[in-house]
Amino acid sequence: MRSIDLNADLGEGGSEDGMLLTLVTSANIACGGHAGSDEIMRRSIDLALAAGVKIGAHPGYEDRENFGRREMDLPLAMVTDVVAHQVEKLAGFTDGQLHHVKPHGALYHQADRNSELAAAVVAGVKRITPDLILYAPPAGKLAAAGRAAGLTVMPEGFADRLYRPDGSLVPRTEPGAVITDIAEAVAQALKLARGGLIETLCVHGDGAHAVEMLRAIRMALGAP
Repeated sequence: MRSIDLNADLGEGGSEDGMLLTLVTSANIACGGHAGSDEIMRRSIDLALAAGVKIGAHPGYEDRENFGRREMDLPLAMVTDVVAHQVEKLAGFTDGQLHHVKPHGALYHQADRNSELAAAVVAGVKRITPDLILYAPPAGKLAAAGRAAGLTVMPEGFADRLYRPDGSLVPRTEPGAVITDIAEAVAQALKLARGGLIETLCVHGDGAHAVEMLRAIRMALGAP
């Protein structure tokens, strides 16, 4: 099997970020919008660098009450400003070692369906630097906007989220949308990795079984 990046969303208040960083190859760190703070960002970056993990910015809607998972209808210029501000904030703590950007929650999924919103997100990323890699679903509007703007896109899949037959994710509001069974997550991870459409595989760091899930996935993928 070809090599594949394993990523997790961190800096969101979870208690096992340090352990998760021993199991992933890249981390998406909350930038203070949906979660996080300057102190948490600095600590998360220090832990990632010590573990040799690539650092990514995880910008989202500034809606802590709903953890950035409620869809919003903001002016496109505001979306660009929000993304640019959050990415720049995290980048300022990385000493030039920011590797990628992965939008969070509702922003990620809305942008993947809406080409204008996707372009606004990408514009926010490019305002900071055009050298950042964009993590995005493999065949949607977000990846297309990134490529059209000259960004390198790393197609992403989710081990712990249920997919519809058309390749979209089942909304979190529906039963079974979040996979908690480790064997089921491992099976999905293998299917995605072998399918050839993705280059990075996510396990949400705030999941109840994230550490156990990542350990099992690494073993199944043949990682040391």
